[in-house]
Formats: sequence, structure tokens, C-alpha cells
Amino acid sequence: MSYRSLFLSLIKRRNTGLISNNYHHNHRSARFFTSNAVTSDYVEETPNSSEGDDDLRSRILRLRLPKRSATNVLQKWVLQGNSIPVSELRDISKELRTSQRYKHALEISEWMVSHEEYELSDSDYADRIDLMNKVFGIDAAERYFEALPLSAKTCETYTALLHSYAGAKMTEKAEELYERIKDSNLPFDAVTYNEMMTLYMSVGQVEKIPSVVEDLKQQKVVPDIFTFNLWISSCAASLNIDEVRRILEEMRNGAGSDESWIRYLNLANVYFTAGHLDSASSNSLVETEKGITQSQWITYDLLVILYAGLGNKDKLDQIWNSLRMTKQKMISRNYICIISAYLILDHAKEAGEVIDQWKQSTTTDFDVLDCKRIMDAFTEIGLDEVANNLNMILIEKNLNPDNN
Repeated sequence: MSYRSLFLSLIKRRNTGLISNNYHHNHRSARFFTSNAVTSDYVEETPNSSEGDDDLRSRILRLRLPKRSATNVLQKWVLQGNSIPVSELRDISKELRTSQRYKHALEISEWMVSHEEYELSDSDYADRIDLMNKVFGIDAAERYFEALPLSAKTCETYTALLHSYAGAKMTEKAEELYERIKDSNLPFDAVTYNEMMTLYMSVGQVEKIPSVVEDLKQQKVVPDIFTFNLWISSCAASLNIDEVRRILEEMRNGAGSDESWIRYLNLANVYFTAGHLDSASSNSLVETEKGITQSQWITYDLLVILYAGLGNKDKLDQIWNSLRMTKQKMISRNYICIISAYLILDHAKEAGEVIDQWKQSTTTDFDVLDCKRIMDAFTEIGLDEVANNLNMILIEKNLNPDNN
């Protein structure tokens, strides 16, 4: 798997619920049906003897095959004298999207736009763009967006289409839309800028990321933790470690009491301290054979730091397992990063397992002094308990760092 493909498969994407404010439009001409979006060729789910005893959500979720019709289920539910609140439709659609059942989710969206009693929000229109992209492709999503009146071209719908372009790595299309976004005078938040930064990371055009950050600042948009991680990753990818430290300092000065923000900063500090990373040493980071370069490994490490900062252990496990499966040569810094991440989340068992994997590695020699540097780095930022937890793990494994 290539570096860029692996990066894109791991990086965080936020594509729903982008803006909290709602958009309402009461004229039928502005509800925008999808032409032939869901055909009448779908067959209804085989009746179930218990169907009358369960709820609408259960009936729709029982539709396992895409060819089965969610529309028919909705129609039957209404004919039985039941009402369907818009909140229930949104909840079911969200669950369908989470399980990647996009055709059924699009049918729910079609039901909403075809019934005048439902007032559609910005998120509803944005979700339709995303679903049309997934079901019919980017051209359908683009046509739908362009057919919207100016009043429906909101922060959410613009960002949904930008997300579709970014996912398809359509850089030219994304840049054209991005210019329209900047000219729109709409109050976009950090998510929109993050989409462009993610695209540039995925296609290897990291030199364009600083200009996106500058656009964000000029618009007085508050960057979020994803913004900073993408910005830092772009600098790390070009081995500009001094700039990374400057950005971390900017982030530190702007940090509030958010736990994820502080945890991210602490982990980044441990990583760059214990990993002995600076611009001088980065000049020696060269490609290992024809595999992943060490600068690219730093980018992966920053993904580990991001999700540990967010407290997302499941994503942390996924990233680490994916990196181990690449069969590429890792160095001590990669192990320092994941061990630190598990420790700060209070997962001592997993940290111990990584130490065992490091010891068993045939390509990277285990050095207990590296673990000692992790302990020292945690102590320097006042996380004595975390440092002590690592010390206890090492002692249990007969790896007492004080004996070295």
C-alpha cells in the first residue's frame, strides 16, 4: 500500500453535521428531487410475521440488500396510520450511513424532499450531496449542488461538495470550488479549510497547506485540533521540524481547558523530545530502501498523536495495526510514539504489548534507554504518574531502566 493511500485511509474525515444552524425553504420548487434517484424497480422486503409488532427503524434495518425498497416500508408504515417525525427519519438515515447502506439512506432523503410537511435543514441538503456522490458518483452530486438556488448554497452544502471532490482527489475541481467558497462571504468554519488541507496531504502537495492556513486566519476562523494536526503534518512531511515546534507553541498559547487539546500538546512534546527530533537531525532522515520514508513515518506518528489526543483508542488501535501490516521498517521513534499514546490514555496493558512487539522486532533494536527518555519527557511536563506507570511496566518485564 502506498504512503498516500495509507494516509488517506487513516486520516480523520468529518463530513456530516458540519454546521449547527438550519436552513428552511418552504417552496416545493426548491426541495430538489433527484431525477430517477431511486427507481421503482426495488422489491419490497418479504413480510415478516412480527412486522406489525416492531418499529419503523427495525423494519428498515432489516432491508439487507440494496435492491429492497426502504420507500415501500415507509409507505406501508404511513398507510397503517403511523406518523414519521423528521427527527426519526434523520436518525435512521444516520444509522444507515454509518453502516454504509447509502442507497437506503438516499431513499429516506427522497422521502423527506417529496413530502411537504418536512422542513429540510442545511444538514439534510448536505447529506443528500454526500449520498448522491456515494450512490451515483461525483457528477450527480455536482449537478445537484449546481441546481440549488443561491439560498440553498450554504456552508454545509459547499463543504459537502468540497468533501466529495477531496475524496475523489479531484484537485482542480476542489480548488475551483474553494475559490467560490472564499468569494461567497459565507461564515465557514475550520472544517471547510481542513478538507482542502486533507486533500493536499493526500495528493502530496503539502506546500499548498500554509496558504490555506493563511486564508483561515484572514477570515478569523478559529482552527481546531484537526487544523493544527494537518498543518504540523505538512511541515513534518517536508522535515521542517523547527516550524513544527513554532506551530506547537502557537497552539499552546491559544489552548484553553479542552482536554483533547492539552493531551495532544503533551503527547507532541513527549514525541519530539523523546524522539530527538529537530531540523538538524531531520536532514539525515532518508528513504529506507524503496519503502516509506522517515518523514512519512513522522506524519503517521502525528496521526497517532491526534487520535490519542482525541481519546479515540479504537482509532489508535486501527492505525497501529495498519502500520504494522505495512511490513515497512519502523524505527524507535515510531514505538516511542505509540507507547506514549497508550500511556497517556491509561492503557498500560497495550503499552506493554507494544514493548513486547518492539523487543521481538527483527528490524528495530529495542533500547530501554528510549523508554527512559519517554519517562523523562512525561516527568518534564508534570505527568509523573504516567512516567511511573511506564516504569512499573518495565520493571515487570525485567527491564528496569535504572540498571542501564
